[in-house]
Amino acid sequence: MSPPTTLLDLVVPPVCAGCGAGGQDLCASCRRALVFLGPRRCPRCGLPPPCGPRGCPAARQAFDSAWAPVAYAGAAPALVVALKGHARVRLAGVMAAQIAAGAPAGLLAPGAVLVPVPCHPSRRRARGFDQSARLAAALARRTGLPVARALARGGAPVRQAGASRTERTAAGRLELRVRGRPPARAVLVDDVHTTGATLDACARALRAAGARHVAAVTWARAL
Repeated sequence: MSPPTTLLDLVVPPVCAGCGAGGQDLCASCRRALVFLGPRRCPRCGLPPPCGPRGCPAARQAFDSAWAPVAYAGAAPALVVALKGHARVRLAGVMAAQIAAGAPAGLLAPGAVLVPVPCHPSRRRARGFDQSARLAAALARRTGLPVARALARGGAPVRQAGASRTERTAAGRLELRVRGRPPARAVLVDDVHTTGATLDACARALRAAGARHVAAVTWARAL
C-alpha cells in the first residue's frame, strides 16, 4: 500500500525504488519481486526450517523471538539502499504496512512498546534521519503502539554491512546505553536482520536495565 498523494507528489512524482518507474514508491512488478516468507519458520531466529546446520543461530542471543515479512532478496536490497542511502523515507511507510499486515498474533499486541534500533549519531547526522526511528514511527501509526527511544549508540561508528559474522558478533563491538527506564515488553524495530548481532546487543542492554521480554521485528531477513 502506497502513502496517500501529497502536494509534493504532484510537483515531484514518486518513482519506484526498485526499478525507477514513475508513479509510486514501489511498483506492482517490484512488489511481486519481493520474497515473502511463509508461516513455517523458527520463532527464535525468524528463519525457515532448518534454521541452522548447528542449531538455531539465535539460541544464545538475548531476544526472545524475531520476525520479518520478507527475505533480503529480490527487490528488498534496493529498497533498503533507497531508504538509507538515498533518504527515500516514504519507503518506511511501505515497509511498516507489510510488517503490520503479516505480523504473527501477539507480536504487536497492546502492551508492547516499539524500540527503534539506534544508528550511530554520526550516521544520523550524515543521513539527516534515523531509518529505524522512521520505521518504528510508521509502524506505530499502523498499530497504535507507543514508541520509546530507549536506546542510544556510543563509541566509534561501526559498519556492520560487509563485516563477517565473527566481526559482527565480537564482544564489545557495539556500544549501547539505555535511556531512562526501558519498557517491560519491548519490540526492537530495524530494517534488516542479518546475523542478529545488533539486535542481540540491543536486547542485552534492555534486559540488563530491567526489560522482561524483548522481541525483534524487522522488514527483511537475510537467509
